[in-house]
Amino acid sequence: EVRLVESGGGLVQDGGSLPLACTFSGPRFEDYTVGWFRQAPGSEREGVSYIRGPDGSTYYKPTVTGRVTMSRDNVKNTLYLQMNSLKPEDTGLYYCATPCRVVNNFITREYDYWGQGTQVTVSS
Repeated sequence: EVRLVESGGGLVQDGGSLPLACTFSGPRFEDYTVGWFRQAPGSEREGVSYIRGPDGSTYYKPTVTGRVTMSRDNVKNTLYLQMNSLKPEDTGLYYCATPCRVVNNFITREYDYWGQGTQVTVSS
């Protein structure tokens, strides 16, 4: 069974930093695409970044490029998202998700497994 658990959310001021982590339980973590998504109140869920297994290439939403770094530890089965220079519009519930295969997109319906989310709030 695949299970994802996010951690690390919290309240941070405009311009601050916050690291998120996602622990993956299940086989072949390193072979899959795993992504970070977020959802603000009243808005649709949107992709933030994903890392593609097995080559480890990453892709970022243009509005976070340069402020966000995604990485993966295949030994710990953990995905990380380091967020810097945070803005109030980055506020939302952050999820990690995987389709348990390789994809190259943020299409949410293709991601079959989701964590419960961790709240990130950026105050102005």
